[in-house]
Amino acid sequence: MSTRKPLAIVVSLFALSGVLLTVIQAPVNWSILAWGALVPFALACTPQMRPRALALLALGVGYAYWLVNVYWIVPITKIGWLAMSLYLSLFWVLPALAVRLVRAKGWPLFVALPILVAGWERLQGFPMGGFYWRFLGHSQYENLTLIQVADLFGAAGVSFVVALVNGLLADLILLTGYGLSRRHADLAAHLAPGEPYVCPLYSPRRPSARIFGAGVAATVLIVAGTVLYGQWRLGQSERYVTAGPLVASLQSNVPQSVKRSHEKSEDIFRELMDKSRSAAARGAELIVWPETMVQGLLDPALWDYLEGDLEQDKAFHQALVEHAKDTAYVLVGAPGSDIVRGPSGKPYLGGYNSAYFYRPDGTRDPGRYDKIHLVLFGEYIPFKKWCPWLFERLKVFLPKGWNPDYSLEHGTRYTIFEMASRKMSSWQGPVSSGDSQLQTSNVRLQTPYRFAVIICYEDTIPYVARNFALDRQGRKQIDWLVNISNDGWFVQFKKDRVIPSTELPQHAAICAFRAVENRLPIVRSVNTGISCLIESTGRIRDGYQSAGDDFPHRAMERTAMAGWFLDRLPIDSRVTFYSRHGEWLTDACAVAFAATLVGPLGARLFRRRAKA
Repeated sequence: MSTRKPLAIVVSLFALSGVLLTVIQAPVNWSILAWGALVPFALACTPQMRPRALALLALGVGYAYWLVNVYWIVPITKIGWLAMSLYLSLFWVLPALAVRLVRAKGWPLFVALPILVAGWERLQGFPMGGFYWRFLGHSQYENLTLIQVADLFGAAGVSFVVALVNGLLADLILLTGYGLSRRHADLAAHLAPGEPYVCPLYSPRRPSARIFGAGVAATVLIVAGTVLYGQWRLGQSERYVTAGPLVASLQSNVPQSVKRSHEKSEDIFRELMDKSRSAAARGAELIVWPETMVQGLLDPALWDYLEGDLEQDKAFHQALVEHAKDTAYVLVGAPGSDIVRGPSGKPYLGGYNSAYFYRPDGTRDPGRYDKIHLVLFGEYIPFKKWCPWLFERLKVFLPKGWNPDYSLEHGTRYTIFEMASRKMSSWQGPVSSGDSQLQTSNVRLQTPYRFAVIICYEDTIPYVARNFALDRQGRKQIDWLVNISNDGWFVQFKKDRVIPSTELPQHAAICAFRAVENRLPIVRSVNTGISCLIESTGRIRDGYQSAGDDFPHRAMERTAMAGWFLDRLPIDSRVTFYSRHGEWLTDACAVAFAATLVGPLGARLFRRRAKA
């Protein structure tokens, strides 16, 4: 190993981890590589590198990694893409410094790395409106046995187990390469003063072979326990999962650039209505439309407060009432509005990203759901009410062509919708067209059903789904979740053809963890895709009972196309530990991660004061 090119060695190791962390996620799905993807990263964080030099190298490679992997932000805002990637690159810098410190102290990586990984993933989701994306555990979404542990620890539990194996492999390399690193250290003593020397295998302290042996035993037990737990949870599903109503999910294929112009509002509505009628004719009891695809205010109580031509809004509302009447329940995504008061107490008409629910009795449910967790700069600009001058300066991050005064209001109510169900004793088929074969003996006859809606990126934010799952007494209060989304933001439109991005399958993969965490099936209805049904085991179900417009059998192929499918919901009665206790593991790991970085600095300041 060369002692003359230390920077190249560290950069190469960081870059190798960057490549591995890229290909383990959807749509490439080389998930097996996740079990060693962080090993080069851990080796690059050698204590021989000065903290400032290591931080700069991690920043550079991390910035390149995020620029590549969130490229789908570019069609919205290039400035936002550059800024977002720079912010996210901090979650290369801080972990690199933490791992360097761990190696300098000789702590075993099989203990430290899973704690640090779970901690930095938790912290990545806190600021900037939350970005719970591309976590290590997300790569395992197809490994159903492994991800069942999420009902105890959340998605972080999967990341923890995968990082545990990474840490053990890194310890093995450091242990077996210790002799080589010592020979390089002896060689370094003969270098000219100030001449750099870096050997990634070298650490001033190292865990003993005895500690490593204990790590092997602990890792085997934890991985085996995770697998056995997963098999047990999957095996017991038949006792707890019952057949629910027939649900239809509609998918439109409209790029945001087309939708934003409002020139095609009537065409979009007409196409979705045609699909909705087809689904109703096949027996759908609940029909779900994607987020904001109805471009009109559907609340008659507010029409008197609005100016301009409202004929289209009224026509859309009336058409939905007539469509639902004596047919099916219909859930649609559309703009919402309400009279709110600013800090000064002055009332104004605030806008929301909302879900409206139409019932077969010819009425619209008054319990509109307004999106609670908004996307920063996509749906709101911070400080509009409290610091107007800063609000004005942040407008540079808005999407291209966006109204500079646009900013939505956060919803405040966790709205739960109810629907009665037809008696299903005549249903004679399996609940799933896939592996789960639940026959009519498990059919649930009681009513009403209760469900909740999570809009767009709310399905990536763990707390939103969890807050819906249980009532104050800790009992399950809903039967399923509906995710309506508009991923038309993240596609390109060239020569009348929609070109999908990697955001679409990654979004669906992350959503699967919300199903496992709370044992709630999820119906996704997504503009441009991926619309699908996710079972409470996290399985993204391929196939359906019926479909239209040649909708693909395989769920992950439903990108950049329009269509619809109809399938029966599998309702899971289990209440999970995670639903009751939340992110306790990641919160603890986040504290440990912060303490690893801040602790030495605090100790140094304390010693300086003591000397003074």
